[in-house]
Amino acid sequence: MSAALGLYRLQQIDTQLDHARVRLEAIRATLENDVELRAALDRAAEAEKTHQEAERAQRQAEAEVQAQKIKIEMAESSLYGGNVRNPKELQDLQHDVASLKKYFATLEDRLLESMLKTEATASTLTEARGALTRTESTRGDQTRALTSEQATLIHTLERFDSERKAATAPIDAKALEQYESLRRDKRGLAVTTVSDGACAACGTTLTPGHQQSARSSAAIARCPTCARILFAG
Repeated sequence: MSAALGLYRLQQIDTQLDHARVRLEAIRATLENDVELRAALDRAAEAEKTHQEAERAQRQAEAEVQAQKIKIEMAESSLYGGNVRNPKELQDLQHDVASLKKYFATLEDRLLESMLKTEATASTLTEARGALTRTESTRGDQTRALTSEQATLIHTLERFDSERKAATAPIDAKALEQYESLRRDKRGLAVTTVSDGACAACGTTLTPGHQQSARSSAAIARCPTCARILFAG
């Protein structure tokens, strides 16, 4: 894949991200005029964040319990497997098993606490979502539509962010730095296409040499007027 093609694909993703963010900001500004709805949205968002953190903590606690269980099984296998006959070594193994089991009990207590917290945060989240739904039901169709669009856009942004990470992976660091600099200087549009022999961004007619460079996979071509990166598909 040529460098220009990789940057062009990245530009397409970034352009969609920009549009989604602008629209999200417009929706946010509209929704923030409603104090009650904003408070309900904030509570639901905070409850969801807290619940997600509790779920992550529970998964971590479960992993730690499982890892400790494996350690105990390995230690007991050494203790009772018959391969160790030295009394001192057997005594040390017994001590290790006892210590491992003691810490295992501690980890189980932590897991139980994390499970209880997850249940509590799930209940809080359900209540917050219910309150939000009730608040939304008192609003007009426009507000409900905006809230729905907002949720869709948030998920869209998450998807685009993942796509962007994948798109940037194969791009050379120097080329990526050049792209990001142009994005800042050119109001988000760093890469443009060649259209009818001209730069699609500024309209400058390109020489055959510039057009050929834009089609080349060996180097990055720049518009002689606006300095944007050129891509000729």
